[in-house]
Amino acid sequence: MRESAAERHDRLLALVRERGTARVSDLAGLLGVSPVTARRDVEALAARGLLDRVHGQVSWPRGQGPAGPQGGGGLVLGLLAPSATYYFAEVIRGAHEAAARAGARLILRISDYRPEEDRARTEGLLAAGAEGVLVAPGWRGPEDRLAYGDWLAELPVPAVLLERRADPGTPLDGLDRVASDHAHGVLLALRHLLALGHATPLLVARGDSPTALAVRAGYAEALGTLGLEAPRAVIDSVPAEHDPEGFERAVRALHEAVGSGRASAALVHNDVDAIQIVQRLAELGVRVPEDLALIAYDDEVAALADTPLTAVAPPKRQVGGHATELLVERVTERAGERAGDGGGEEPARRHLSLLPSLRVRSSCGASALS
Repeated sequence: MRESAAERHDRLLALVRERGTARVSDLAGLLGVSPVTARRDVEALAARGLLDRVHGQVSWPRGQGPAGPQGGGGLVLGLLAPSATYYFAEVIRGAHEAAARAGARLILRISDYRPEEDRARTEGLLAAGAEGVLVAPGWRGPEDRLAYGDWLAELPVPAVLLERRADPGTPLDGLDRVASDHAHGVLLALRHLLALGHATPLLVARGDSPTALAVRAGYAEALGTLGLEAPRAVIDSVPAEHDPEGFERAVRALHEAVGSGRASAALVHNDVDAIQIVQRLAELGVRVPEDLALIAYDDEVAALADTPLTAVAPPKRQVGGHATELLVERVTERAGERAGDGGGEEPARRHLSLLPSLRVRSSCGASALS
């Protein structure tokens, strides 16, 4: 199977972490890729603050503490993420910054949305010295959570679940977790569109990630909260590059709803799909915002669209930051217990939900917020 960019980035980070400093040309040979590919990977990782890059060399970021197998004795934290790009790039950045503030070293592993590999990659973090872990499993749906979730509750070190939720009453539900409240984000979007005079907005959404499923569930919940009836079923969206025919079906369904007068507003998950949908609708004669008010969900690249997209922005960076602060607290508590300093009651576990915000731009037909 061909190695993904995320897996290659994972190997590159591991090589730099082990060596402390490495030449880009040497990394190309070790990774078995061209110098151009290695340079592009290094630039991408450096842009996210995961590496320091100077004059043809890269090094482990100073803010993450000493690198290399003989590094100092500072606190080491592990982070397992399903991706180092798009949504999770900001989560990782927030975790990195919080770790640096705490004087801790953060080491990263990427699962590339392969939940069957989550456990082995997390064990790799422990083998690398992680005294606590932040874990965002590579689940795509509830079936993955059921099949690949129980091991998380059995970890021998403190763990904080990132941007994921567990079924109530399960062992996994007893873990600390920090996540965006996507239901609140959806409610913000629908309320805004209703305040602009639109009837019940449609939802166009993927179904291939925990965020997508949370947005769908939040839509149903928001309709009930607002006393609205669903105008029609959720329009299933898929990545245009992976399923062009499925993407075109979603566009045509939205086009038909607008053309028939059944809809004048929509919430679209995610940014990339929203931008491509707007482009395709324009080819079919539907203008945004004149014919369709549209809000995107994620706010990763929404502001860069031809018509800047109003978007729901989950607090991704803060999720990473708060989760890291909580993990540092848990690791410190455990160290105190081992030293005999713990006194009395076990600290209560926390489920922290952070509220998304709505960033108003041109695509909904309202004036942008100052």
